[in-house]
Amino acid sequence: MPIPHIPIYRFGKTYESLDTVEVCDHRTGRPIFRVSQANPGLISRDLRDIHKRFNLMSEISCERIISFCKTAGDLFLNASLPLGIDNITQGPDSYIKMLTASSGLPQALCQRNMLKIAGVLKEMKSVLNGLTRGITPSLFDDGIETSQDFNLCFYPIAKVLGVILPNNSPGVNSLWLPATPLKIPVLIRPGKDEPLTSWRVIQSLIAAGLPGVFFGFYPAGHHSAEIILNDCDSAMIFGDQKTTEKYQHKSHINVHGPGFSKIIIGDDEVDNWQNHSDVIVKSIAGNSGRSCINASSVIVPKYGDEIADEIATRLNQLRPLPLDDNLSQLAAFVNRRIADAIDTTITSGLDVSGAVDITGKMRNGPRLAQVAGSTFLLPTIVKCNTPEHPLANKEFMFPYASVVEIDQNKVIDRIGPSLTVTAITSDKKFIRELLRCKNIERLNIGPIPTTQIEWDQPHEGNLFEFLYRRRAIQICK
Repeated sequence: MPIPHIPIYRFGKTYESLDTVEVCDHRTGRPIFRVSQANPGLISRDLRDIHKRFNLMSEISCERIISFCKTAGDLFLNASLPLGIDNITQGPDSYIKMLTASSGLPQALCQRNMLKIAGVLKEMKSVLNGLTRGITPSLFDDGIETSQDFNLCFYPIAKVLGVILPNNSPGVNSLWLPATPLKIPVLIRPGKDEPLTSWRVIQSLIAAGLPGVFFGFYPAGHHSAEIILNDCDSAMIFGDQKTTEKYQHKSHINVHGPGFSKIIIGDDEVDNWQNHSDVIVKSIAGNSGRSCINASSVIVPKYGDEIADEIATRLNQLRPLPLDDNLSQLAAFVNRRIADAIDTTITSGLDVSGAVDITGKMRNGPRLAQVAGSTFLLPTIVKCNTPEHPLANKEFMFPYASVVEIDQNKVIDRIGPSLTVTAITSDKKFIRELLRCKNIERLNIGPIPTTQIEWDQPHEGNLFEFLYRRRAIQICK
C-alpha cells in the first residue's frame, strides 16, 4: 500500500508537486508519508490573488465563522478527515500515532495537544472576547460598533496572515486560529516533520462548512518561507533565537522565539517554597518542556540549593519510555544531532565556574539516553550562583531550568525579556513593580503554572491588535 501523499493546498485546490519530501518514523527510518513542496514562484503567484479570498471571507458573518469553529473542534478530535490525495482519510488514532512517529512527542502528549487545539476552536467566542476585550463579533461584519455614547471602528491592516510553523509542538497551531473569525485568510508553511496538525485543522474547518478558499497550505523550504514572510501583509514565525532574531524589528512579522519564561518567588512566600513545588515542576516539565511558556528559570531570594534539590528530585522521576506508553511524558528528539548539540552546550556551560548540574548527581549516568529507538535528554536542573552565568538564562527543548538567587529589590532590573512570569507573592509593592515591568508579556500572580492558559487572555501577543487598527470616526446625526 502506498504511503499517504499530503499535497499543497492552494486556497481551495489541492496540488500535487513533483518535488516531494518523505517524512520517516524517527525510530525505524520507515517512510510514513510524503509531502509536496511549494516553490517560491508558486507562492508568489498565488499571493497575487489573495484580495479575492479576503473579499469572499468578508461576506461571511463572524458569528457564523465562530459556529463553524465550534463544529470543527469536534471534527478535529473525533472525525476521519482527508489526509491527502487518493481519497485517503485519517482518524484521530492514526493521526496521533503518525504524529508521534514524525515529531517524537509521546502519544499521551499528542492527545493533550489535540485537546488544546480543539478547546480553542470550541471556545473561539471566549478567545475573541479576550483578544478584543469585549468587542461584539458584528464589528468584524460592519466595521463599526455604535452605541449612544460612542462609535467604535476597527479596520484590517492585512489581507492574509502568513504563518511559519515549527516542528516541536502541535499546540502552536492554536495561535493562528483566531485569524479565521477575524476574517483574515491564512497561508501556512508547516514544519518539515510536522505538517499533520495544520493540515488536519484546515480539513476540520472545511468539513465544518468554511470554504477552502480561505486557507493556504504550502509545505516548503527556507527560500519559500522567506517569500511568505516578505510578501504577506502580516506574518508569524516560530523558531529558535537564531531563526527569529533577524525578524525582531520587522513590524509586519510577529516573532515567536524562545520565551525565557520564569517562576519568581517573593520574600513573603519563599519560606513556604515547598508548598509551591508542584507549580514549579508543572511549569518546567509540562508538554515535555517544548513550549515557550515552560519555565526555564526559577528566581528566589534564598533557599536556592534546597529548591534546586527538591525540583531535581521530582524531575528525576521522569524517565524515558516508549512513546506509545500511556505513562510516557518525555518527548524524543527526531534529530539526534540536535540532542547532541544541546547536551554539549550544557556540558560546556558547566565548565564555567558557578553552576552545578543538580540532576546530574542523581541520575548516575549521561544526560542523553536511547530508549526503544528514540533519543532523549533527561530533565536537567542547574543551580547557578549568578544570573550572569551562561546557563542561568538558557532555554532548551526539554525539561530544563536554572535556579538562581536574586534579591527581590534587584529582580525587575535583572529579569530580562520573559514571555510568561509566574510571581508567587502577595507583596503589593512587588506586584506593582511586576505589573509595570516592560520585559514581562504575560504575568500570573500567585501559584499558577506558567503553562496554564485561560481562554479570555491572549496566549502570546495579541493577534487582534496585530491584524487590526483602530480608526477615529465621526458620524453626522
